[in-house]
Parts: sequence; C-alpha cells; structure tokens
Amino acid sequence: MARLQGALLPLAVVAVVVILLAVAAAAAPSERPPKAQGPKDPQPPRNDKHKPKPKPMKVKCHDRKLYPYCSGKPMECPAECPQSCFADCNSCKAVCVCSVPGACGDPRFIGGDGNAFYFHGRRDADFCVVSDRDLHINAHFIGKRGAEGMSRDFTWIQAIAVLFDGGHRLYVGARKTAAWDDDVDRLEITLDGEPVSLPQEVDSTWTSAAVPGLHVTRTKAANGVLVALDGKFKIRANAVPITDEESRVHRYGVTADDCLAHLDLAFKFDALTGDVHGVVGQTYRSDYVNRFDVKASMPTMGGDSDFATSGLFAADCAVARYAAAPGRHGDGVAKAW
Repeated sequence: MARLQGALLPLAVVAVVVILLAVAAAAAPSERPPKAQGPKDPQPPRNDKHKPKPKPMKVKCHDRKLYPYCSGKPMECPAECPQSCFADCNSCKAVCVCSVPGACGDPRFIGGDGNAFYFHGRRDADFCVVSDRDLHINAHFIGKRGAEGMSRDFTWIQAIAVLFDGGHRLYVGARKTAAWDDDVDRLEITLDGEPVSLPQEVDSTWTSAAVPGLHVTRTKAANGVLVALDGKFKIRANAVPITDEESRVHRYGVTADDCLAHLDLAFKFDALTGDVHGVVGQTYRSDYVNRFDVKASMPTMGGDSDFATSGLFAADCAVARYAAAPGRHGDGVAKAW
C-alpha cells in the first residue's frame, strides 16, 4: 500500500500543476474577444447611414361630419413612402404623394388621365406645368450634368410659382442645402412677396387675410405642406434631398456642398376649364390624347419650347392661357391647431 501511495503522489502533483496552468490561461486577457462585434478597424459613419430609420409617418382624416367612419383613425404610410403620404378620406387609406397626379424626382409626372411620363426640361430654367384662364403654375428646374454617355442633364423641380385670381403670386420652394436633416425645415413660402410663416407643428395652419379661402397647412413638422384654395386647387409639396444611395445608384454625382433639395408635388384641381394646357395641365383636357409608347420604360414628353417661360412668375409660355390682372398684395395670419 505504501508503495502504491508513493507512486500516486507524483501524478497528483502533475495534475495540480496542469489545473493551475489552465486557470491562469483562462484568466489571461486575450487580444480580441472571440465574439467581438464590428470590424477590426472601425470606419467613421457616413452621413445618415448609421442613424436609425424613422418610424413610418401616420396620417388621419379630420372632418368628422364628412367622414364619420374614417375621421381620427391613424393610418400608417405605405412601405414605399414611409415619410411621404396623406390620408385619402374617401377610401380611408394612406396614399403616397408620388402615386397621384403631380411630379416627383427626376421629374416623373402623373397626369390627370392617370398615366405617368417624364418631362426633363432644362436645368436652371422655368416651365409652365399648368396654364388655365385663372390659374397658372410654373416650375423652376435645377440639375446636374448627366453621367458619361448621357445626352441630357439630370433635373428636379426646386420651386413652383402659382399665379391665381388675376394677380396673386404664391411661391413654394426648397432652399439649397448641403447636409440634409429631416428635422430642419427647408421650405420657403411667400404670397405676393411676403413670407408665409407657420409654427413647426403638424397641422399648424396659416390663413390668408387677403385671399379668402387660401390656407397653408403643415403635413409634417418640417418640409411638408398642403396649399389649398377653396374650390380651386390643393397642392401638396414635400422638400426632399437626393440621398447618397440614390446618387450612387443613378450616378447623380451629388457633392458635399449641395444635396439637390427639391420638391415632390401632388396636385388636385377643382375648377379647370376645357382649354387648360401646360406640361401636366393638358392631360386634364377632355380631348387630350396620350401618344406615349406604353411599352417604353421612360415615356418622355418633349416640346420644351412650348412650355418654357422667361421667368418663374411669367405666364408667357407658348401654350399660356392665363389672363393676368393687376397684382394685389396681402399678408396672412398663422395659427396652430
């Protein structure tokens, strides 16, 4: 027995040494944890890629008398336009601004007949998009030189001028911006040369003291408004940038000093005549014939010379129908609802 114990003693010592070495190894710090997250050489974030995406915007109808079953019901914007939709109270659905008659992006228009087409115009030029007897809307186009191999520039609508009631002039535009921030309002609005100011609150409304029935309402706390003249028109305008991803995919070549802020627009007209014209105005005529190739991936309207104007507030395009009267000037009052 004594011999056996003597033989086991060295083995016990070896076992203790092995255990101590294992414990020391486990306690020693490693250069990189086995489950460490992220790259070994972290890169600084670029623009808003690392910012959490905002939750989809919710919209609702407010008129309980007209829409008793839809009023007050929150509706989430569709996935394709999470921050740019409105409540269609007739269908009680949230609808994308860019899915109804108007103009968005590298101008893709939707006409009064429901068909989509492109009108690129020219950068740093103005074109009449609607011209009727007592309503005229011009658009100012900004742009970038097209990518190699392109025969045209990239263009976007930076501002619109609305002439109405014989002499009033309404301006809605997106200010030039370097770095975009959704929470900073970049919309500029004037009526007859006077600024229209609204609190940065959803549903805050400005009512004109000079033009009965003219209202401007914020559809978002910043960068979204609804301009309405009772019985005449409703214009939704959202100021938006060109994102890094859009620039990369389409080769827009956006630079650090200008994110090409522009307008996404939706139109609704209540009192157009049968003689209305303009880039999109003509599509509301009963005799309008759509001659676009329905198979084309980008059906494009030409005729720049027919729609060009000498300035943003000039109703002198070749197809103009507007009968201007001496201008009248007024101001307004703002209130939050």
